[in-house]
Order: sequence, then structure tokens, then C-alpha cells
Amino acid sequence: MATATTRSGAIKVETTEQGLPVHISIESAELRRSPAELAAEVLRLCRQAGARAGAERRKQLAEAGVDADMLALTGLPTAAEVERQELIDEQEYEMEPQSWLRSV
Repeated sequence: MATATTRSGAIKVETTEQGLPVHISIESAELRRSPAELAAEVLRLCRQAGARAGAERRKQLAEAGVDADMLALTGLPTAAEVERQELIDEQEYEMEPQSWLRSV
């Protein structure tokens, strides 16, 4: 299992390596967001935690002596793939402050 949290720590998700949530923690202030926005954030964190858990499983299998070709067949991500995806997600899903001010 692995955990992923928002930058603020207001939403925390723990999942299996398949990305299935085992525990979700949401601070009450986050409940003011739109349901679709909140759901999208939780799903993004589930994918992120699942990928981290998958990379950890891949590492364990490699340490146990599983051949690189067999590891490739598992479909488990490498640590580099997870890191790259997290950077992409961070840029794509960066939360902007929400206020009554609007851009001019």
C-alpha cells in the first residue's frame, strides 16, 4: 500500500497497488469545493498512490531476483515512470486559489 496527499495535506488517500482506496481523509474545508472537483482530486490521488505502490512492488520483485523481462511483463511502473507522471500531474492539476477576484 502507498499514500498520496495534496500539497496542503488536506486530502490524503491510501491505496493498494491497483489504486483501490483503503483509507481516505478529507479535511472539512475541502468539502466546500464542487463535488466534481473533489472527486477528480481523490481519483488523481488514488492513481498516484497506486502507481507508487506498484513501483514499490516492482522494486521488491527485482530485489527478490525476478528477471527484468519478467518485470516488464508485470506492467508495474518503474520509479522513473512514477516520478515523470507525478511531475506531469502536478503541472496539469495545479490548484489555483479560488476567491471572488477574477483575472482581468
